[in-house]
Amino acid sequence: MAENFPLKDIVARRLGENYDLHERYVNRTLVSVLRTIGFDKIYARAEGCYLYDKKGDAYLDFLSGYGVYNIGRNHPVIKQTIRDLLDLDLPNMVQMDCALLSGLLAEKVSTLMGHGLDSCFFGNSGTEVNEAAIKFARAYTGRPRMISLKGSYHGLSYGSLTLTQNVNFQEGFGPLLPGVVHIELGDLAALEAELAKKDVAGFIVEPIQGKGVHFVDGDYWPKARELCRKYGTMFIADEVQTGMGRTGKMWCYQHWGLDPDIVTFAKALSGGYAPAACIVTRRDIYQGVYSRMDRAVVHSSTFGRNNMAMACGLATFHIMEQDKLVENSATQGEKLMARIRELQKKHELIKEVRGKGCMIAIEFQKPSSFLLRQAWKIFDQVDKGLFPQMIVHGLMHDEHVLTQVAGHNMDVIKLLPPLTISDKEIDLFVAALDRVLDRCSSPIGPMWTFGMNLAKHAVAAKKARSESAKA
Repeated sequence: MAENFPLKDIVARRLGENYDLHERYVNRTLVSVLRTIGFDKIYARAEGCYLYDKKGDAYLDFLSGYGVYNIGRNHPVIKQTIRDLLDLDLPNMVQMDCALLSGLLAEKVSTLMGHGLDSCFFGNSGTEVNEAAIKFARAYTGRPRMISLKGSYHGLSYGSLTLTQNVNFQEGFGPLLPGVVHIELGDLAALEAELAKKDVAGFIVEPIQGKGVHFVDGDYWPKARELCRKYGTMFIADEVQTGMGRTGKMWCYQHWGLDPDIVTFAKALSGGYAPAACIVTRRDIYQGVYSRMDRAVVHSSTFGRNNMAMACGLATFHIMEQDKLVENSATQGEKLMARIRELQKKHELIKEVRGKGCMIAIEFQKPSSFLLRQAWKIFDQVDKGLFPQMIVHGLMHDEHVLTQVAGHNMDVIKLLPPLTISDKEIDLFVAALDRVLDRCSSPIGPMWTFGMNLAKHAVAAKKARSESAKA
């Protein structure tokens, strides 16, 4: 019989080799990027809203694994749930059975959704359940086409990549799925013109777009929902990032009182411990896929209903309810945005602060002083994402705060803190951002020097791509 695997010893002995190993065996381009922007940290531990490096220095995590850690990192209740699950020695992924835990999680999800959304399929990732949404919509309607929004992000496998309207992700991977149209967010006339052709299976939307944190209030979403109902098209809410309390409601579509035909969500479902995702819909739509006994497994996922993911999902909802994290997301998110808007009075670089709950964007604008304007102009000509990258670098390098640029070619950073944030974390972030923007006030300071180095890298990369294309 095999001896115990010495995981703790291996980690203790080899922690620090992370980037060398990835340089050699995994994604060396990612390694280059992280080293260039100063994100090549060696994290040894994580808890709640914080990451800790080998020296024990704390980093405030306002990225949350792209929105995975809504309940914070390494939550003790999830850890205990995993221990309890392992002690039970339950049969797992028998496949030719109906396991208890997936049934219990489906029951919980259906209760939280309402509106007749009572049928669940479990997968492993957001892109996987968005692919499933395409299949479910086509099977139910018998129609071929899909509509999504410009600026959207739905995943990186082929169907979801086609729905994602972003050339940076699509470059080099064509041809993509036929029959997909992208329309402008807020344009009801364009939506109706496509729906009126009566060949559209589904209109898939992020209620708040992850890339840039763009959304429209008012009656756009209710009217779009009614148009889909009028023309027999499935209204699909992609809640992969916006769901599970992220925006101050359990589901983001609740801000507008919507009743989608299909909802997809993932990321935060397992508390960060196992890949987990879900598509939930009405029974009649579900049976449009599983329509006969010989089609009982026509759409499936080997690991989709595994016990680890299902147990963690149940525990995550338990934590959210017990600790009132949806409510905390709403109140603390509003407080954080208000505090950043106070900084806006001091720092002209801040153009807009927008968001809902703990999904927040800070958009920057060209400064008025001549020297800073010239520096900004250089950045803008090379790559519109360079200025926010400089802010993200300053927050990480000087302030130990982890954030992200909100998307390609936009002067925006995005904040996705855990929904557990307290006033302490808000104070830390606002003070850090204030100091970083203070350091931006001089175009000859170290932050702008770093920015110019980024610009040189960007120019070199563009030149290399151009030469490669000519060859």
